[in-house]
Amino acid sequence: MAVCVERSVWDSVLELTKVAQQKGSDPLVWAIQLSSNLNSMGVSLPSVEVANALVSYICWENNVPIVWKFLEKALVFKIVPPLLVLALLSSRVTKSIDGVLHLSNIFGLPASEPGVFVVEFIFSMAWQLLDASLDDEGLLNLTLEQNSKWVTKPQDVEIDGHGGYGEKWSEHNELLKNANTVMAIEIIGEMLQNIVTSRILFLARRHMQTHWTSFIGRLQLLAASSSSLRNSKTLSPESLLQLTSDTRIVLSRECKTSSLQKFHAVMAFGSLASSAGLCHGASRSALWLPLDLVLEDAMDGYQVEATSAIERISGLIKTLQAINGTTWHDTFLGLWIAALRLIQRERDPMEGPVPHLDTRLCMLLCITTLVVADLIEEESALLNETECGSTNHWKEKEVPGKRRNDLVSSLQMLGDYRGLLEPPQSVVSVANQAAAKAMLFISGIGVGNAYFECLSVEDMPINCSGNMRHLIVEACIARNLLDTSAYFWPGYVNGRISQIPQGVPAQFPGWSSFLNGAALAPLMISALASSPASSLAELEKVFEIAIKGSDDERISAATILCGASLIQGWNIQEHTAHFIIRLLSPPVPADCSGADSHLIGYAPMLNVLIVGIASVDCVQIFSLLGLVPQLACSLMPICEVFGSCVPNTSWTLTTGEEISAHAVFSNAFIVLLKLWRFNHPPLEHGVGDVPTVGSQLTPEYLLSVRNSLLVSSGNTFKDRNKRRLSAVASSSSPQAVFVDSFPKLKAWYRQHQACIASTLSGLVHGTPVHQIVDGLLNMMFRKINRGSQSLTSATSGSSSSSGPGTEDNSLRPKLPAWDILEAVPFVVDAALTACAHGTLSPRELATGLKDLADFLPASLAGIVSYFSAEVTRGIWKPAFMNGTDWPSPAANLSNVEQQIKKILAATGVDVPSLAAGGTSPATLPLPLAAFVSLTITYKIDKASERFLNLAGPTLEILAAGCPWPCMPIVASLWTQKAKRWSDFLIFSASRTVFLHNSDAVVQLLKSCFAATLGLNATPVSSNGGVGTLLGHGFGTHFCGGMSPVAPGILYLRVYRSMRDIVFMTEKIVAVLMHSVREIASSGLPRERSEKLKKTKNGVRYGQVSLAAAMTRVKLAASLGASLVWLTGGLVLVQSLIKETLPSWFISNHRSENEQGSEGMVAMLGGYALAYFTVLCGAFAWGVDSLSAASKRRPKVLGTHLEFLASALDGKISLGCDDAMWRAYVSGFVSLMVGCTPNWVLEVDVDVLKRLSNGLKQWNEVELALALLGVGAMGAAAELIVENEN
Repeated sequence: MAVCVERSVWDSVLELTKVAQQKGSDPLVWAIQLSSNLNSMGVSLPSVEVANALVSYICWENNVPIVWKFLEKALVFKIVPPLLVLALLSSRVTKSIDGVLHLSNIFGLPASEPGVFVVEFIFSMAWQLLDASLDDEGLLNLTLEQNSKWVTKPQDVEIDGHGGYGEKWSEHNELLKNANTVMAIEIIGEMLQNIVTSRILFLARRHMQTHWTSFIGRLQLLAASSSSLRNSKTLSPESLLQLTSDTRIVLSRECKTSSLQKFHAVMAFGSLASSAGLCHGASRSALWLPLDLVLEDAMDGYQVEATSAIERISGLIKTLQAINGTTWHDTFLGLWIAALRLIQRERDPMEGPVPHLDTRLCMLLCITTLVVADLIEEESALLNETECGSTNHWKEKEVPGKRRNDLVSSLQMLGDYRGLLEPPQSVVSVANQAAAKAMLFISGIGVGNAYFECLSVEDMPINCSGNMRHLIVEACIARNLLDTSAYFWPGYVNGRISQIPQGVPAQFPGWSSFLNGAALAPLMISALASSPASSLAELEKVFEIAIKGSDDERISAATILCGASLIQGWNIQEHTAHFIIRLLSPPVPADCSGADSHLIGYAPMLNVLIVGIASVDCVQIFSLLGLVPQLACSLMPICEVFGSCVPNTSWTLTTGEEISAHAVFSNAFIVLLKLWRFNHPPLEHGVGDVPTVGSQLTPEYLLSVRNSLLVSSGNTFKDRNKRRLSAVASSSSPQAVFVDSFPKLKAWYRQHQACIASTLSGLVHGTPVHQIVDGLLNMMFRKINRGSQSLTSATSGSSSSSGPGTEDNSLRPKLPAWDILEAVPFVVDAALTACAHGTLSPRELATGLKDLADFLPASLAGIVSYFSAEVTRGIWKPAFMNGTDWPSPAANLSNVEQQIKKILAATGVDVPSLAAGGTSPATLPLPLAAFVSLTITYKIDKASERFLNLAGPTLEILAAGCPWPCMPIVASLWTQKAKRWSDFLIFSASRTVFLHNSDAVVQLLKSCFAATLGLNATPVSSNGGVGTLLGHGFGTHFCGGMSPVAPGILYLRVYRSMRDIVFMTEKIVAVLMHSVREIASSGLPRERSEKLKKTKNGVRYGQVSLAAAMTRVKLAASLGASLVWLTGGLVLVQSLIKETLPSWFISNHRSENEQGSEGMVAMLGGYALAYFTVLCGAFAWGVDSLSAASKRRPKVLGTHLEFLASALDGKISLGCDDAMWRAYVSGFVSLMVGCTPNWVLEVDVDVLKRLSNGLKQWNEVELALALLGVGAMGAAAELIVENEN
């Protein structure tokens, strides 16, 4: 019906026009009558539809003079928009106009859209006036092209001749010419000032950047050299240039609606230099809260990553810089401060198999420095692209070296943060040495590295105590980000000295003497291994010895590389790791012959390298550097070769230790297994439309990541970090590597997967595997005289027999390691079954398993695999931990319970009592009891560390998955074994509380938000901010035991074990909205918080100003987005945007109470969700299109914006508050336009038009225009014209 009515309106317009045309009516009378009719019909003027109708009528069947006069009067009476009429006419006469002006050829854009043609036409008019003015003053030859692309000279136009004064102009005509030039320049100024034409020219600037750059260059020439411009009474050169400045030519940021004014006012979060408004827990550091969380999350030793921390942090930094709108000075300062906070949280570390200070120092001094280096190089690359004619619309040309200058200023300001800069005790001497180096340099005393190798700070005549800034500056200098001028910064050192305190010993062992040719004597080796190399040249010499030297020299070189240069060589740490990976894939010697692999000849060196990188900190350093795929690719052939060797040959190390093929294989295999979560069953949940396969690191996945770095090796990687990784991958093997290349490893991995997936089967009597099983059981239980029946006979029906055990080594089978590993699950199954049937005692079981692990340490992998599977099946009877058959936890179980309660005190979570059930003894599932009994037979020493680092996480994971209180029981047993690990074990036990209780998880989330925002005024959350969320480390020196652990730390160490991550997302959204209500009420009584007050400073809600409330709302949204991204990554973020949020808006979330507050809470909630959603997307996809994840963005973002547009169109009914919906849509679009314009370019233009139409209905015309101005130039121009009046 509405369509029919609308059609009748336009039919009446045409009918009136036809009648007036036939009668030859006065155009004035026609216009008055038409205007009256349209007003009576409720049509708003000027009308786009009338313009369309009239132009369609004229072109071309009614191309007669009187109708053109009708159109002229319609323009005079503002019945139709003038510029739109021009655009509509131009669409009919584009070919003829384009034939004259050649707009499509000049600008490279098809003039099919009226709006596009308007932009081209207005821009061309301004440009022609500019070129004509330059030509009049003889300046056109000074331009780069030295001519105009437009017709500007009389002889170029078909006009009549000049008659009698053709060659000699009169003085009068010269004056007219000068006046015309001045007028043309003033018209250009008027076009840049007029609200309509200036906006259209801004569209030209945004979408035709190359042409705009040329236009501005000519305008600058005019401003600098034009005498006519200086003669103008209305325009000066300075004002002309100001009209084209970045701050002047914009689509208006003046927001005509109150809600948008509020939003824009408070979304400007401020810089680090200003703390205005950052109250109530939102300190300066709040801008970088996501960064703090990501850095701390990377310290989780149970998780290695296939991608580099450099890549993840670089993307996050660019995202935060864009969203927060900060300068690069503030961004770099925020990065340094967050990394320094990471160091300070390790002030009072807990002992255990977790990364410690070395990993955190790597993050600050190596990873962070490389991130900064990549960002600075990216700036240089962007500048080069711009100079080469790049048409990237969104990378404004920055001042050359601006990021580098901002790095300098940020490091200078960093000196003000004295508390953060205090070095940990272990690096005080290194920091002091860095300060002494700077002091000697500025004093003009030239000394070499040899001097510093033997320098003691106590020998210096004045105080030269250093701090963490000195180490950061040295790391930057080593990577050419700074030079030694940094030593002269005010306050960098305490003064100067006049002479060298002491001389250098002639033969002091160190890197300098080594580089000068000193031999690798034992004292020299010790010195080089205990102090890091200072340059790449020193490392290269060590590497050369490792490749070309004797066997002993190779061992020495490997020892040196895996020493301090890897752990504390922050200035060259990435190079050390690269050299180690290259040595793990040594070249084939020229004299190598025979069937054996060349790796056999490198066995001693390989073993030293593998043992040297086996610690938790070392593995984590490789993970941070993104070298896990390359490391795995280097270890796989070592495992394949040495696992296939019969252990008849042994090698003697320089320490006198003998190693066999079994030892080399076991050490390599254990490290390889740490590189993926091999003991985890596949996750049973899926999210969205993306499978979860990639979320679990597997050998295939690691190799695929490594191979992807070879695809474009050598020439196409723009990213500096990718080039580094590609170089490492290519140096070890230039060809792609697949699991099929390692058949033994592949067979074991398939068996492992089968063991996890189903009960053990397949052992056939009489087969070689069965014989190996019998042999291993005889070896393990040789001291047990059970007659003639073996354990396999009792459990599997075998008739094989064996005599009583002996101490003879002849019982140890001389078999390849892969053959033994194939039999291990069957061996463990037989032993556990025998224990369940009473054939073996628990003590005998544990001793036998330890003997197996001692014989072939790699068999621990098979034991872990088997127990991981069997614990989850629930088919074994419980083991009573009574101290008779199995070890008892009773001695300190109650103490563990009290400590767990202290740890969780800050969260308000109730800890289930460990004494539930009265006096009943503690029980564990039999496989878990056997596993924990095995692990406590290991000594806590360096030799056992690498094996416990494999078994420990598995033990915790299995115990956590069993019913409460299995994990506290395990912790109690282990604290009796290793008291110095008690903090770590009790903390691990406390985490399992959240895995058994979803309410506890929700409470933990609330604690995280309350701590960050300073809500509820608890002792922990009174101040709020990053420090409260993540705390200041662990410790047992407070309150007579473990102090409360910060809720953020608890969450970061728990979330990976949570299965239902979709549940987590929903709860995070719910807690976010709850926090918004808390912020709005600000802890005041309800009746007071509902009083909305007006003050001279703006709106106040309760006692908290809207600006302050919005600041905290942004902080809450930032925390929520960070938690969603960390919990589920890209998959969960896409599920949130595609599914969770639309469902949330459609469901009923209205609140009666919020209606009485004029929707203030709802409005804050809408803005919170907008900021939350944009941040989630930016974390997952990035703000640019460089990451692989960004390729998924157009589809998901398009789906979400289609939902918004459909709701605005009225096609979807919403259940949320209207104020909340309006705030969400306007906030989301504002952030997208202002912070992530690349996203807008990926959205379908029709969806953008529908969104802009919905915004116009809310009177958000400026926002609608800004949206179209980014993604749809033609539509934006039409809206500018339509909105002229």
